[in-house]
Amino acid sequence: MSVDLREEDDGVAIRVRVQPRASHDALGGEREGAIVVRLTAPPVEGRANAALSRFLGKALNVAPSRVTLLAGASGRDKRVHVRGLVASEVVRRLGLTKAAPADAAAQRRAR
Repeated sequence: MSVDLREEDDGVAIRVRVQPRASHDALGGEREGAIVVRLTAPPVEGRANAALSRFLGKALNVAPSRVTLLAGASGRDKRVHVRGLVASEVVRRLGLTKAAPADAAAQRRAR
């Protein structure tokens, strides 16, 4: 499965699933088109959202101020915008896998 990344004029929007109160901050892989991010911060008073901006900023090697929450301020499923990057750079920096198109995968299996 590939992560839902959408390029915009000044950056890229990313779907994120946050797991607060984890034992340590870490990427947790991909699930249902979203990047799973485990954070030690609790989901109260915006602490997990602030921790998410700091974590993604560090993971993507950009300033946390370039990571903006677009949707999901009070839920686990969020949409964030990273200013100044393109989707391919996000994939590379986070070590994500992009799913091959179904037709290409079928052609490889047929060989």
